[in-house]
Amino acid sequence: MRLVIARCQVDYVGRLTAHLPWATRLLLVKSDGSVSVHADDRAYKPLNWMSPPCWLEERAPDPSTTDEDLVPADRRLWVVTNKAGEELRITLEEIELDTSHDLGIDPGLVKDGVEAHLQELLAEHVHTLGAGWSLVRREYPTAIGPVDLLCRADDGATVAVEVKRRGDIDGVEQLTRYLELLNRDPLLAPVHGVFAAQQIKPQAKTLANDRGIRCLTLDYDALRGVETSEFRLF
Repeated sequence: MRLVIARCQVDYVGRLTAHLPWATRLLLVKSDGSVSVHADDRAYKPLNWMSPPCWLEERAPDPSTTDEDLVPADRRLWVVTNKAGEELRITLEEIELDTSHDLGIDPGLVKDGVEAHLQELLAEHVHTLGAGWSLVRREYPTAIGPVDLLCRADDGATVAVEVKRRGDIDGVEQLTRYLELLNRDPLLAPVHGVFAAQQIKPQAKTLANDRGIRCLTLDYDALRGVETSEFRLF
């Protein structure tokens, strides 16, 4: 990763144009080729960026567009171009830091209770969905992506289960699309839906109920077999 702190101005030229006037900013050039421009606020979100695949070319400023007597000696021009021909043009001067570091291979973020683990636990304890239920398959393939769990209810009905850590309207919409597709298969239809999450927003519950989708709130500790430390009356 290359980190550069410098006074710069930035122009994006492509399907739309954008301009950042002169200011001191942080520029990140990552090993995947991406380039992003950051201010000292906005948390992680850059002011502007170019996603890979893209190519960075460092040039001297074009003397035909500037007054050479007024151009600082250390001024540089970065032209970052993507495969669509769009350009992120960064003009730099007063470079305070220019350093590169090899961060190596990142193992990725490991969270406790992410959707993949919830899906795995629910597949192991499919009775949580209902007595007599059985698992047909995890990650059941469809033309628009895999369904988290395809199950068989105790009455023989096919049920598609979408598992989320936090359930919102987008998750309900996703399950709705799966159900529309699965119900075209005469070997599976009719297919019902279950929207399962640790937390489900009220708006998502309303939409799910309106579409005939059952909502299920998951207890992560119970699925793992961990007893809660909360006091109970019964």
